[in-house]
Amino acid sequence: MKTAQADSSGKPAVVLVNPQLGENIGTAARAMANFALEELHIVEPRDGWPNERALSASSGAVRLIEQARLHDTCKQALEPFNRVYATTARPRGMTMQVMTPQEAAADMHTRIGKGERVAIMFGRERWGLNNDEVSLADVIITAPVDPEFASINIAQAVLLVGYEWYKPIAATLGMGTGELPAMTGSGLKIRGDEGLASKQDLHGFFDHLETELETAGFFKSAAMRPGMMRNLRNMFQRIELTLQEIRTLRGVIASLTRTHLRPRKTDKEAGE
Repeated sequence: MKTAQADSSGKPAVVLVNPQLGENIGTAARAMANFALEELHIVEPRDGWPNERALSASSGAVRLIEQARLHDTCKQALEPFNRVYATTARPRGMTMQVMTPQEAAADMHTRIGKGERVAIMFGRERWGLNNDEVSLADVIITAPVDPEFASINIAQAVLLVGYEWYKPIAATLGMGTGELPAMTGSGLKIRGDEGLASKQDLHGFFDHLETELETAGFFKSAAMRPGMMRNLRNMFQRIELTLQEIRTLRGVIASLTRTHLRPRKTDKEAGE
């Protein structure tokens, strides 16, 4: 069988055991590409190889499909590796270490850091890996799922484990565009031409707001005024306003003030 593929020893390899549909191989390859996994091994694909449906379902991960290694047996596919993880949702009655995807990902990073080669086995769509195949692994990976509906398809399983592996080393979130780079972390994101409002900007906004609220008769008594203004300041300061947002809010206040001061038309004038 075809065996041409570059060795990606710095990352886990994915081993699909006896996958039944080309579409599932393709979507699994797409999930691999999402998390920078590059080495795909396929054991006895039911519908033969190469498979056009696998290519079309890969959504751009064509290279992984074209360079996949084909094997006649699971044992043959696992020979290059030092550490193998078998994914399964079912208890196996074996004395084996069981890890969550997150725990397994941490173990993979440790072992790869020592120069070991690691692989993750994923079983058939309908019933997963058999016990003999699981026994070839060193560790079982089992995800915390609803025990009443624990089945996960191949692409979902690859996505789940791949995400946990990639998460600690990811430098960015999401994707970049022609206008903006990928985000470097979570939290408040401000456009490049903006910045957070300074305290001077905020104080000017609060003074403007307080003056117009006083004019409109918002404060029911002088005693209530300080507490009401503290509540308003706290509310606006919690949302970390940008300078542009301060300008917009002050424009809103000015517009409402002009409307309030504009002479009202009489019924006769309104009907003309």
